[in-house]
Amino acid sequence: MRKSKQLFSLITLLIVVAWFLSTNQGTKQTLITPLTVTPTAGNVLSETTGGTCHAIHVNESDPQAYLPDPNCTPGVIDPAVIQENLETTICKSGYTQTVRPSVTYTNDLKKQQMKDYGYSDTNMSDFEEDHFISLELGGSPTDAKNLWPEPHPSTNEKDLVENYLHKEVCDGNMTLVQVQQAIAKNWYDIYKQIQ
Repeated sequence: MRKSKQLFSLITLLIVVAWFLSTNQGTKQTLITPLTVTPTAGNVLSETTGGTCHAIHVNESDPQAYLPDPNCTPGVIDPAVIQENLETTICKSGYTQTVRPSVTYTNDLKKQQMKDYGYSDTNMSDFEEDHFISLELGGSPTDAKNLWPEPHPSTNEKDLVENYLHKEVCDGNMTLVQVQQAIAKNWYDIYKQIQ
């Protein structure tokens, strides 16, 4: 009887998985599964005054080692960028300028998100409104779930990771999905490997 129940459970699970895969073929996944990091007193940005989102400091000795709150900024991809059109999108010189949102849009969003993240520092120049999945990796240009106020000014360590992954995908060493998942999982781990 027990083996029958286990077999029935296994068959049911396989049917559900088969149904899910068949109904989701051809749909584009826009949210990337982020690294699950539970904010603790030791890794949440300490200079916050409330807010519903919390930046996560993954290396206390590195002032640039922040990940966004995965509930607020999970990362979103641009469905117009796919593996089959890399040569005419992200691997084409000048592509990111054609999709980059206006400074007016990103500055307005940055102001709101700085409040959402509860930063006590309100100096906008101390933050970069960062595309979590960068434009050069096929990240969504305008979705607020792909933009966040990274707590330091531009140029930074994450840029090095973005450039490295861009080269990897355009050279054919990694797929588009692989680089998008890698940056969304934990860009800082990649940074430690390539520095």
